Amino acid sequence: MDIQYVGHSCFRLRGKEGLVITDPYGSSVGFPLPKLSADVVTISHDHTDHNQIQAVKSTTSREKPFVIDQPGEYEVQGISVYGYPSFHDNSKGAERGRNVMFSIFLDDVHILHLGDLGHALDDQVIENIPEVDVLIVPVGGVYTLDPAGAVEAISRLEPSYVIPMHYKTPQHDAGVYGEMATVEDFVQKYGKQPKMMDKLTLSGPSSAEETETQLVILEAKTA
Repeated sequence: MDIQYVGHSCFRLRGKEGLVITDPYGSSVGFPLPKLSADVVTISHDHTDHNQIQAVKSTTSREKPFVIDQPGEYEVQGISVYGYPSFHDNSKGAERGRNVMFSIFLDDVHILHLGDLGHALDDQVIENIPEVDVLIVPVGGVYTLDPAGAVEAISRLEPSYVIPMHYKTPQHDAGVYGEMATVEDFVQKYGKQPKMMDKLTLSGPSSAEETETQLVILEAKTA
């Protein structure tokens, strides 16, 4: 299965069972969403930089994408998705509302997309999450975990691979996202040498107990 970074918090996950798109964004982020199609679309929360369902077209397998925007357990044409409730801030949602973290299983690979998680994960939540092959984690701060918070989440979840998202880039609207940290800020805090990739391709699950966590920075396909 392949993981490609579209931009912001949006990823394209392609497996034998089908295509998954996470958190498609609107033009308010500062750059347009490229043409995308999916069998399944996950929406972590109902903000315009994460919920542009109408921009994602159908595939030949489905008349329209199956949208998942709530916690719970889902099975769509062999793609398993589990949504875990969480919050967009460190005040139990009082500032920015709720957030859903999604475990997505494609080709026996477990991808955990944290959405706009804004707080540390408690022990009970971590105990309910299966071993993570690929952790997709926000690192920009302001609206989500900052670099230090992201490093803490990584250390507790112990994934095989980490992919950062939701960080400031030159393409982002500076008026809205200008105070977020960059991916370089996160890399400095994490202290690991990243692997720069066009996409991450995995043939099956990895054991986090057998290998050190690898940091992967994916080139965004924003055009």
